[in-house]
This record gives sequence, C-alpha cells and structure tokens, in this order.
Amino acid sequence: MNVALWITAGALAAVCLVGSSKVFVPREKLAATGSSAQWVLEFSPGALKAIGAVELLAAVGLTLPAALDVAPALAPLTATGLVLLFTCAVTMRLRRGEKATIAGDLIYLALAAFVAWGRLSPESFTG
Repeated sequence: MNVALWITAGALAAVCLVGSSKVFVPREKLAATGSSAQWVLEFSPGALKAIGAVELLAAVGLTLPAALDVAPALAPLTATGLVLLFTCAVTMRLRRGEKATIAGDLIYLALAAFVAWGRLSPESFTG
C-alpha cells in the first residue's frame, strides 16, 4: 500500500508541478494552448498566479515532508487540500459546460482522495 501511495503522490506532484506554470506563463499564452484552456480567461492574472502557487506548494507538500521525514503529517493535509482544489476545478468545468474535459479533473480528484485516505492511517508510511 505504501508503494501505491508513493507512486500516486509522485504522479500528483508531477501534475501539480506542470500546473504551477500558471505562475510564470501569461494568461493569454495559457488560453492560446487550446479550447480546454479557455477557462483561464475568466480569472484575473493574480488569481491564476495564486492557483499556480498553490499547485507548486502541493507538489512540494505531497513528497518532501514524507521523504525527508520532517513533518510527514503535511502529506495527507496537502492531499486533502488537493481534493478541495480539484473539487473546485470540477465545479468550474461543470459550470462552464465542459463535460468532455472533466475526466482528467475527476481522475486527479480520485487520486488525491486516495492519497489523503491512505496517508491518514496510523501506519501510512511503514506498511
């Protein structure tokens, strides 16, 4: 179970690391990447930078505290925060009527919920 949780947390961290590009890439350039990225136009540049910063912190929070054995309790808290983030992403996609592109967010939501559930157990890093 521990290996599955590490693999899932690593995959989520990679997704969040890629998503954190919102901090550095201008909103118009993000919107030009495709029709599924048009949602960025509904957010201010500051809000996009904040979302990107949250994703960058999530990438760090999913892996480093547990790997370094410094405050490993941050990993399930980070995963719980990602559940909230991806719930908001799903809600936004539903509100915009983007049902074709919602599958990715639902998968990430399920993966974050799995990590949160698995890492909240008393022996989550040992067995």
